[in-house]
Amino acid sequence: MIRIENICKKYPKSTQYALDNVSLQIEKGEAFGMLGPNGAGKTTLMSIITTLALPTSGNVYVDGEKVSRTRTDIKSKFSLVTQHVSIRKDMTVSEVMELAGRLYGMPLKQIKEKSDDILEFTGLIEKKKSVARGLSGGMQRKLMISRALLTEPRIIVLDEPTVGLDPHSRRKIWDLLISLKQKNITILLTTHYIEEAQNLCDRVALINKGKVSKIDTPERMIADLGEYTVDTFESGKLHSEFFFTKEEAYEYAKDIPGKTKIRETTLEDVFIKKMGTELGDEL
Repeated sequence: MIRIENICKKYPKSTQYALDNVSLQIEKGEAFGMLGPNGAGKTTLMSIITTLALPTSGNVYVDGEKVSRTRTDIKSKFSLVTQHVSIRKDMTVSEVMELAGRLYGMPLKQIKEKSDDILEFTGLIEKKKSVARGLSGGMQRKLMISRALLTEPRIIVLDEPTVGLDPHSRRKIWDLLISLKQKNITILLTTHYIEEAQNLCDRVALINKGKVSKIDTPERMIADLGEYTVDTFESGKLHSEFFFTKEEAYEYAKDIPGKTKIRETTLEDVFIKKMGTELGDEL
């Protein structure tokens, strides 16, 4: 579906590459997550995939066709949901949808029919006459996703889709994204909420300093580290050890003085361990 080959990006006056020879492949209908610290290159890669930025070298392909700014037929397969809310807040929900459709040259009748179907799907149909500024943060995010769905994209690119939302609103967005997966829409997202990637993504890529350090399913990443974690707090610092079986974890914990906690390992543990090792700060 999406093939990224040897992408490099270097900004003017910068001494380092924002992206350094990145290659990966995303399958049709897959939910693919990109995880990394601030400045890792995630948003830059998103921008290159959607042609908002141009690579210094390398190429992106969709269905074997090279992506470029002049290939509107390929670009029409994408819809982008940005990190920051980018809707006209003085418009009603229906007007936001109509504006998006008109920008794509859709007939008004088609816009209205499709808008109602999409707003029903995203749970916003009862808010269609409400002004956007009066919506909750979660509903505004849903409206951005609704707008992105209007052109029937095959790929939705989401940059931090639940940033700043409360846990309840975040889960509502998760439900919506899971529903999109069931429609065989390919989802590419960045997130700082590691639990989000673990729950939503079929595979994730760990990115740091412009390079992809690991790509795999969340389950295999966790299994490779060890499915059980023993946490101890020593000298003002949390220390974690990882084990492949619960018995190994209990055997290790019983000889440790003081308070310990045995729990299941999460993708966040994998992320912190991997990033800590690369940054020279072991977990």
